[in-house]
Amino acid sequence: MIAPRRFLPSVSSLLALEAVDRLGTATAAADELALTHSAVSRQLKALQEQIGVTLVKREGNGLILTSAGIEYAASIRDYLQYLARASLRIRAAGERSSLNLAVLPAFGTHWLLPRLSQFSEENPDTIINFGTRLAPFDFTREPFDAAIHFGAADWPGANHLELASESMIPACSPTLIPVGPVEPSELLSLPLLHLESRPGAWEDWFAGHGCSAGHLRGMLFDQFAQMAEAAALGFGVALLPRFIAEAEFRSGRLRPAAAEFTSVDGAYYIVWPQICTPSRPLDKLLRWLQVAR
Repeated sequence: MIAPRRFLPSVSSLLALEAVDRLGTATAAADELALTHSAVSRQLKALQEQIGVTLVKREGNGLILTSAGIEYAASIRDYLQYLARASLRIRAAGERSSLNLAVLPAFGTHWLLPRLSQFSEENPDTIINFGTRLAPFDFTREPFDAAIHFGAADWPGANHLELASESMIPACSPTLIPVGPVEPSELLSLPLLHLESRPGAWEDWFAGHGCSAGHLRGMLFDQFAQMAEAAALGFGVALLPRFIAEAEFRSGRLRPAAAEFTSVDGAYYIVWPQICTPSRPLDKLLRWLQVAR
């Protein structure tokens, strides 16, 4: 149920309040909004009369926000951004149905997008919008219909469909290891690159190859793409998933630093909230992925 009209100010009055808070003066807000100074003042007056709380006060020849006005402006800023994003999604989709998908950037780029080209050909009435999220989130607080998740099937309150398993291989610039691959123990003397979301990945890899690794140190990254780029520039050895490593090996930017890929715990899933029935676009994508994966 939508709140009563008395609690729903006009967007123009909210824009005026947000602009004054962000820019510092009503004059600057008027310039940005292509309004006169008096028009901004009227918007603010109407807003505080509707809310019933003093949001602005006069100081000298200008207007400043009260503490209540500053707090309210901060609250509505997220609403205005959400409204703008929602309008953009509708405009971009046109008459087509849209689906908002949160992805892990490397998996989305190298594994998912190449497969979705076929889905788009078969479903021209559906458009998929991508956003990046590196960790699980609350679907009730984010504008996504589904997300890509790596690890166990443990996203709280979500259904899981497994898409792909994971295998990794150390990779580095040809300048770092001119002749390779090398024995796992030899990598312990080289700089190792680490991913924030995979703590202990190198330790597990060495243990699986019969090597005792202590407290490994090195550069830290939050995305595989950045880590692969650093490895190509010679900063160290990166432990990369197959879908990135094979592309880098074909380009010649990186070379295998070990003899083979190693399977690791965890898999990639598409997840969606259990509390609601999938939308028609999401249902079509889930059915398609069950076959195409």
